Amino acid sequence: MAIKMIAVDLDGTLLNSGKRISSETLRTLQAAHGQGIKIVLASGRPLSGVLPFDEEIGLKGEDEYAVVFNGAVVQDLAGNVMMSQKLDYRDFETLLRFQRLSHVNLHFETTECFYTLDRDLCVQLLISAAMTDNELKVRERSDIPKDFIFNKAVFTCDQNSDQIGKLWASLPDWAFQSYDIVRSLDNCIELNAIGASKGNALMELADRLKISQSNVMVFGDQGNDISMFDNPEFKKIAMGNAIEDIKQRADYVTDDNDHNGIAKALKKFVL
Repeated sequence: MAIKMIAVDLDGTLLNSGKRISSETLRTLQAAHGQGIKIVLASGRPLSGVLPFDEEIGLKGEDEYAVVFNGAVVQDLAGNVMMSQKLDYRDFETLLRFQRLSHVNLHFETTECFYTLDRDLCVQLLISAAMTDNELKVRERSDIPKDFIFNKAVFTCDQNSDQIGKLWASLPDWAFQSYDIVRSLDNCIELNAIGASKGNALMELADRLKISQSNVMVFGDQGNDISMFDNPEFKKIAMGNAIEDIKQRADYVTDDNDHNGIAKALKKFVL
């Protein structure tokens, strides 16, 4: 089957260790787009953290799309929300209780900005806000209204801390039945509404665009990409630097993100 949509994770996949798209990968994605193939960036980031790379590839406007917040939101590149799954004030209170299980930062992500109640912020949280060109608002608990809604929550700690590991081991079993939770990095746990995932968002987007799931190719490397790799219809390409759970689910393992892994797979299977 011909590939009609290519979904690409950002960090560790599209972006090399310098947080840039290599020239070879850029050329191959542009060539695929020139053949009429939809290129969809699928990220845990908000749209503000995805758009600069879309623009570099040459993607813009209402006919191009991004899967953001790990699949909780799908937007066109003009910013219009096509699909959205949200969490509310009751979830906000539950996550604050989870935070007490270890010494970590917790922030809440919306399509407008990030919110946190923490005043002592770890470096990772500051980096996340800066990398996504997002405003980080520090608020008191009393400032959060009862009608507060958000798309994703993230627990973080500094790189040399064991506190994310402690939190992961302490989360109750029912939490994993109530939320979509992934440990995307050693120092990061991401939480969405149950069923909100990159894989589900891509399935729905493909259906809306009348693209068969067997015509979709996905690239990924980390825990928040597993939902894409659990779809038996997708053509699944693991990066050489991917975690083992991704590689085991993949149809093909390409080179790593510092050695044009995406470009090599596209030349082999698409171009």
